[in-house]
Amino acid sequence: MVNRGVLIVTPAQPYIDWASRVDNSGIVPEVDGERTVYLVPSFEDAAEAEQVLKLVFAEVFDRELSGWHLDETTWPHQRTLATFKEWFKIEMHSIVEDLCSDELLDDDV
Repeated sequence: MVNRGVLIVTPAQPYIDWASRVDNSGIVPEVDGERTVYLVPSFEDAAEAEQVLKLVFAEVFDRELSGWHLDETTWPHQRTLATFKEWFKIEMHSIVEDLCSDELLDDDV
């Protein structure tokens, strides 16, 4: 087990509506499609999970938006925690098991 929690976000209707408006290709995010899983600081209970979410939601929100459309002028101006919770279904899990024997690498480094 590693000393991390997991945050998984799934697009909700406001995100899908926004993606449809900014991308005229006809492609929209799939609710049942591939999702990014974010490793977050570990937490023990729902109260700690909410504190972790408050720490990371802004970065996750920006990553999800930029993953669809890079023009920040199209992004919602109010990117609050409340907006984040409207735009995404949120799952947080406190147990993370690493089943790999090789070293964990960060491609962004």
